[in-house]
Amino acid sequence: MTAKECIMGRRSIRSYTDQPVSHQLISDIVTAASYAPSWKHTQIVRYIAVEGPLKEQLAQCTSLFPPNGDIIRNAPVVMAVTVIKGRSGFERDGSYSTVRGDSWQMFDAGAASEAFCLAAYEQGLGSVIMGLFDVEKAAALLQIPQERDLVALIAVGYPAQSPAAPRRKPVEELLLFSGELPQGEFSSQNPAKG
Repeated sequence: MTAKECIMGRRSIRSYTDQPVSHQLISDIVTAASYAPSWKHTQIVRYIAVEGPLKEQLAQCTSLFPPNGDIIRNAPVVMAVTVIKGRSGFERDGSYSTVRGDSWQMFDAGAASEAFCLAAYEQGLGSVIMGLFDVEKAAALLQIPQERDLVALIAVGYPAQSPAAPRRKPVEELLLFSGELPQGEFSSQNPAKG
């Protein structure tokens, strides 16, 4: 499977068979996902694979969007995606590196989560990234340490559905080359004087 096939073939899967997912397969997927880029190679993302009775308790942390509870109950494994706070977007002295502050940790978590989902898809698994849940309740349930943030849950399992690809925006709506920028005060045809 090429990278393009993997990216274009992956879907958000919300219904799974009851076939278990081996711990070795989850380990292999996390190994692949560990190659996702991160701020200054800080590698702040950590995972917790939630199974068994704890998964049912986690499903009860979805009052913000109850359908996510059904997805959690149905999935054989739910990956809790956490990040180590205070590293991504920071300098060694603790100051922010950019005006974006600590929001880089969410960028790192997103890149790692997508890498995880693509690696799972390559292994025949389906997944869906969920952000609507009671973060404080779920973090307490999973005993997330103070130096980490719980940022997402990823349901993982063998797909019981094969949804069609949703419509995508045309590239003309998504892409603008710099030569197409509106001509203004700072354009190359009217350079700023300095």
